[in-house]
Amino acid sequence: MSEQTTTIPESGRRTRPPFRADHVGSLLRPPELLRAREDFAAGRIDAEALRTAEDAGIREVVRKQEEAGLQSATDGELRRASWHMDFIYQLDGITKEPGEIKVKFHNEQGDIEFTPAALHVDGKLGVSKTIFGDDFSFLQQIVTRNVPKLTMPSPSMVHYRGGKAAIDPRIYPDLDSFWSDLVAAYREQVRRVGELGCTYLQFDDTSLAYMNDPHQRDYIASIGGDPQRQHLDYIQHINEALADRPDGMSVTTHSCRGNFRSAWAAEGSWDFVAEALLNELQVDGFFMEWDDERSGGFEPLRFLPKGEKQVVLGLVTTKKGELESKDELKRRIEEAAKHAPLEQLCLSPQCGFSSTVEGNELTHEDQWRKLALIVEVAAEVWGS
Repeated sequence: MSEQTTTIPESGRRTRPPFRADHVGSLLRPPELLRAREDFAAGRIDAEALRTAEDAGIREVVRKQEEAGLQSATDGELRRASWHMDFIYQLDGITKEPGEIKVKFHNEQGDIEFTPAALHVDGKLGVSKTIFGDDFSFLQQIVTRNVPKLTMPSPSMVHYRGGKAAIDPRIYPDLDSFWSDLVAAYREQVRRVGELGCTYLQFDDTSLAYMNDPHQRDYIASIGGDPQRQHLDYIQHINEALADRPDGMSVTTHSCRGNFRSAWAAEGSWDFVAEALLNELQVDGFFMEWDDERSGGFEPLRFLPKGEKQVVLGLVTTKKGELESKDELKRRIEEAAKHAPLEQLCLSPQCGFSSTVEGNELTHEDQWRKLALIVEVAAEVWGS
């Protein structure tokens, strides 16, 4: 590949998100930032020094995203330890629990466990301060041409992690009251980031992919959910959370089957959720994982309604460093286009590169080569 920046010809470019070449959000943490985190944890530096290190890392990854030819830019989620828990713990009414949530992930070598602290809903849900507001404002200040994108977990993730057992019945004796306040909190968060000028917002929601896996549906039943209808409830609540989003704000969702140190938690084609997901969820684009056989075929794309909604094909894996071939990516895009119009398709990695601070098993060079490849392939597929 050329080291020069590649751009998508105007004939194939999209002016609103999602873009023909896009990415999910998280990026590998720079070594300097990891050292700063260690120093902060050990008490060798203070919070201000840590934020200065984060600022420097974010400036560099934004510069590299723009150099790669992408039209969007995130802060790489460099300030977070986890793509979702850093947000969830900032909601009013949610506290960390001493116990742990055990999530089993799988990779080619075997099984590993991800054990974030548990959560407990023990107060009235709300948003007292704009979550990630200062972080997004910093991103806005440093982009030079790209559209700044803010990522956050969907409201589904607050429920999916613990179910009814994580909710204090003295605060919320029934799920309807829980959802009413949670959705209201999210609407307020969306309003606040809209006031900051956010025009590209992404709700990350692994549950909508997990529910394709029969084992995950068994888990839903075990925590008191309805495995046949829970995805429909989640879609409804996401729509409610976005109902008052400001004009000019594009919203996407991203869903995958888990991403922790190059491992995954679920398998299964998109068949179980696709019809409701693509038709009922009122967003502008869907980042959907299709990097290997775990995701099944492209047939579920037949449910994508003709119109403005876009599906961003997650064909480039973030779980290993080997670079995909252009010809293979183009062949797979062509295959997907048999089931949905090519003009309603885009290209991205299947997930972030570092959903947690640990990151996936590939190098920084691998990461940037993959993003550059996505831009090049998108230019050739949707160009003149």
